[in-house]
Amino acid sequence: MDGQGQVTTEEEPGYGIGAVARRLGVPAPTLRTWNLRYGIGPSHRSPGGHRRYDAGDLRRLEEMSRLIKTGVPAADAAREALRADVVLVGERVRDRQPAAALGDPVEAVLPDAAPVVWHEIPSVAMLGRAAFSLDSRTVSDWIGSSLTRHGVLWTWENLVVPVFDLICRRQAETGASIEIEHLFSERVLTALTRLIERPQQPVNERPVLLACAEEEQHSLPIYALAAELTTEYQVETRILGARTPYSALADAMRRLGPAVVFIWSQVHATGDPAPLASLPLLRPASRVIVGGQGWWDGLPPSVSHVTSFREALTRISGALH
Repeated sequence: MDGQGQVTTEEEPGYGIGAVARRLGVPAPTLRTWNLRYGIGPSHRSPGGHRRYDAGDLRRLEEMSRLIKTGVPAADAAREALRADVVLVGERVRDRQPAAALGDPVEAVLPDAAPVVWHEIPSVAMLGRAAFSLDSRTVSDWIGSSLTRHGVLWTWENLVVPVFDLICRRQAETGASIEIEHLFSERVLTALTRLIERPQQPVNERPVLLACAEEEQHSLPIYALAAELTTEYQVETRILGARTPYSALADAMRRLGPAVVFIWSQVHATGDPAPLASLPLLRPASRVIVGGQGWWDGLPPSVSHVTSFREALTRISGALH
């Protein structure tokens, strides 16, 4: 390690969060909060699987820190620091393309007719085109590259969710595209599952248990959440998956004694809160958090409802400390 706290080529390249905290004079928990709330954080992953800050990340953090010290609110400072943000593709720089401006992904043209290189990070249009072409290999390669380079949260918010929006829009217009949704979901699920392993030194003694509500088939969000908790927070998780009967969830709670139970409901038909009241009361208690738009009114007072990926991360990680 050199005098600036940067790891040399004999170790993992880039800067760890401790080195960045010392360099900027900003506590590591604050850096994690900035990454979680505003998307300003490490953009690379080392061969050892750790997130690393590069020179560009440092410049953005230094600018955000400078603005905050002048009295600019953190959210405004983050927006200013990211205002000129671009996605690097190979040796070229291309502006990020918003999903709303893409039009029909089948007709989307690859920017500048650039040749495909598998380690590149695609735009939403490029990934959408691969999905609509049922090109599973390309979808896998690009999702894997993005997870390696940018991590779960960035990939989920900037690629996976926008492409799903395109697929859902096509389904609403034509009633077709179920096969596209299934292929894309399966490829994303496979990539996320590879990341969900017990951390070498988990921060939690009691695991976080994630499940879908009974009859809820959309399980991808809980896998993404588990992957982010594993890779970025060193949290040990257990996933029960889609269509988990509440009786099975209760049995799992008794066996595992989880610190947190997270239950996902995406569609209204699966969001009945009544069964939540029958979940076992454990000692020490399990914090129950539900997510998704499917939940009806009338959640038990002890149950928290989150409405975004980032809020779920904040609530779960907060419950472990």
